[in-house]
Amino acid sequence: MFKRTLLAAALAMASVSAYAAVETYTIDGTHTQTEFTWNHFGFSNPSGNFDKIEGTIGYDAADPTKSSVDVTIAIDSINTHVKKLDTHMMGPDMFDAAKYPTATFKSTKVEKADGEGKFKVTGDLNLHGVTKSVVLDAKLNRAEDHPMKKVPTIGFDASTTIKRSDFGINYAVPNVSDEIRIKITTEAMAPKK
Repeated sequence: MFKRTLLAAALAMASVSAYAAVETYTIDGTHTQTEFTWNHFGFSNPSGNFDKIEGTIGYDAADPTKSSVDVTIAIDSINTHVKKLDTHMMGPDMFDAAKYPTATFKSTKVEKADGEGKFKVTGDLNLHGVTKSVVLDAKLNRAEDHPMKKVPTIGFDASTTIKRSDFGINYAVPNVSDEIRIKITTEAMAPKK
């Protein structure tokens, strides 16, 4: 009887541990956008985005502070809807995509923030060959099986503001704003089991 009770307790603990483990989700690039917005001579606030974003999100529903983010963005996938501007932004005045083909973000800390499903995600942003610590204000939109794909799926929105001069991108500052506002929306899926 004691052995059966001990076995039941061990199985219960194992199932709790499995439930509480960090699940790895692969970012769905077709449902992920990173939009950046700047001010142009005080007249307008144009925006652009990147079309090629890859990476993973490690998410622990039981303890979100154990979660993590690892993302790579292809700089040459920039899209401002103005071809001439895209070409200029990929050149040496701005991102210099030939020399620095990717930007990366790797989280170093995830903390709960005020509000349901809200987090502060601190991480190292490497852009234009420079790495700086950045904090994302993130919100969990949904975490459950995808209704079409039938696999565990999570969705987040996040935002932050950076100074491009911190990353050595100084062209036309201050006429073209130094501060860049960034908004991110993403879906990520766990593998089929």
